[in-house]
Amino acid sequence: MTQTPYTTNPAFAQPHRPAPQAAAQPVPVQLTDHFDAAYPDDFESVLEHTTVHRSTIGCVIPAYNEEESIADVIEGLLGQSRVPDVIHVIANNTSDNTVKIAAGYAGPHEVTTELGTQFTEVFVHDIGKNPDKKVGALNYGYSLVEGYDYLLGVDGDTIADSRAVEYLESEAVGDSRIGGISAIYSIDDRPIKGTIAKFLIAGQRTQFAAFNMQNLLRGRNMAVLGGQFSIFSTNALRDAMKANHQSTPWVKDSEVEDSLLSLQIKSAGYLTKISPYARANVGGMTTLKGYDAQQVKWTYGAIELMWPGQRGDTKGQPFHPNLRLRWFENFGMLTNLFVRVAFLILLAGSLSISAFVFSPLWLIPPAVAIALNLRMALSIKDRNQRDILFALLVFPAEAFMWVRLGHFMRSWSRFLSKKKVDNWAMQAKAESGGGSIGHWMPMLILVAVLLAMAVVWNLIGPVAQSSILWIGWPIVGVVTVLQTLLMFTKLVRRQNGYKV
Repeated sequence: MTQTPYTTNPAFAQPHRPAPQAAAQPVPVQLTDHFDAAYPDDFESVLEHTTVHRSTIGCVIPAYNEEESIADVIEGLLGQSRVPDVIHVIANNTSDNTVKIAAGYAGPHEVTTELGTQFTEVFVHDIGKNPDKKVGALNYGYSLVEGYDYLLGVDGDTIADSRAVEYLESEAVGDSRIGGISAIYSIDDRPIKGTIAKFLIAGQRTQFAAFNMQNLLRGRNMAVLGGQFSIFSTNALRDAMKANHQSTPWVKDSEVEDSLLSLQIKSAGYLTKISPYARANVGGMTTLKGYDAQQVKWTYGAIELMWPGQRGDTKGQPFHPNLRLRWFENFGMLTNLFVRVAFLILLAGSLSISAFVFSPLWLIPPAVAIALNLRMALSIKDRNQRDILFALLVFPAEAFMWVRLGHFMRSWSRFLSKKKVDNWAMQAKAESGGGSIGHWMPMLILVAVLLAMAVVWNLIGPVAQSSILWIGWPIVGVVTVLQTLLMFTKLVRRQNGYKV
């Protein structure tokens, strides 16, 4: 073979592209939307009678400064029970040793698993400066594997369970309506050090668990086929591109390229699903600054998709099935913000005029919230003591909610200001330790507002103060009751045996 599996110049790179193998007749695998303890055994028995290569899979790994994780990611893929037919590492804008480390795996590999002997080849492409960042790397990778049946997208810091590819492929092959299917995501917290880092990772594990469970219970319809570890039908990608007049699957003018592509695949008539079996650990954010930048980028991008007419390809689709969940999430965050701020203001006002009267009924909402958090922690497959304590101790979960409310306020204020900001660049800068102290701004603004209201409160008369309390407490009470009823509904809802 004359080509080299390691290329550095995209203008002249002609990587070896294995001809897609003719797919053997698949054994249909029909996964239902609900399962109980017997289903995993049934699924295993079906897999035992399937052929090693039921289809062809091209794996694309966009990598930006992933020297700490890229080796584990590649080894995780080579250790899969169903190894991708080709693995392309697309290094972009990289300034560390990602390319050097990945190049150590370049070349052909023969892998023997319980499914038999399999062959794959690893290619490493350094495409240098890439203005389209991750989107550019993904599209470059798509051009290399578009002849395969499936494109497996894997982030440069995501390590999947050893049978993840096998599970994803088996379900995708078993239902031609599936345009893409995602693994269940979590974060491995074992190597995490530091109090703040452990706190943030515990919160993110709970956040992932709630998101995964929500999608599983919605008929396993996945609103976002996350690029961390998802498999896409190349037929679905072509149809989505054609329907939206695009030359590439991913577009550069979206902050949430995976959410937009998922929406387009759904609009093209395909299903977007989440697997109840395939699992992957992604890289978590261990600093407040990094977590803030990531969440603001995600939320800002989601708002752009939600808001009518913000982009030509989403105009008139604010209530698209994949966006309804986004609206509910944002409305929920707005409710959480209102209840907390209004409670603090009314409590301070009542105490200032000795009008505060405690009621035991006030303990019901936090008790329901604790029970819901505990149930979610117990639903995590690899839960540990930290997950349980995060749910039971009240303060960690409440503090994490305030952190998320800060992201919520920053995202909407940035969107409403119509200020054009490169959120990708800001996240990269924050992750490397740079950036401003903008993540503290919501808290500083909140403190300033409370102080201003305290001054105004002291200037108005007793009659006005009593009137404000007389009107304010019932409003907060009604909203809190409705919020508590919603939490209770989630608490008693059957989870159908799913583990996240």
